[in-house]
Amino acid sequence: MPSASPPNEVRADVWLWAARFFKTRGLAKQAIDGGKVELNGHGCKPAKMLHVGDTLRIVRGEERFEVEVLALTEQRGPASVAQALYRESAASAAAREAARAQRRLLGAVAPPTRPDKQARRELRRLKDSM
Repeated sequence: MPSASPPNEVRADVWLWAARFFKTRGLAKQAIDGGKVELNGHGCKPAKMLHVGDTLRIVRGEERFEVEVLALTEQRGPASVAQALYRESAASAAAREAARAQRRLLGAVAPPTRPDKQARRELRRLKDSM
């Protein structure tokens, strides 16, 4: 019977998936390959082994996380368990909250959307009259 002790090291892509930073291991691998994840201030590869105490910088969309690895696992569990795997730095949490507030303020300006049927007809009339 295999022992139930936690592993001493875990692949970076597996840990990011288990810690719920990415929905699938494939997305975690793509992010690492795309340079969105740094391990201890250096680049990272999906098969790089993480250890307790390592520092990760993770860019996910417009969110940036700086976390310290507290525990290792290869299994994805509930969110409450996943949050116990890492500790986000205070500066990182404050910066994310400030960016969220900034996006909320800028959210009043809606991004450009495709014209609806009425607007398309109006554009055609305008172009035809020129």
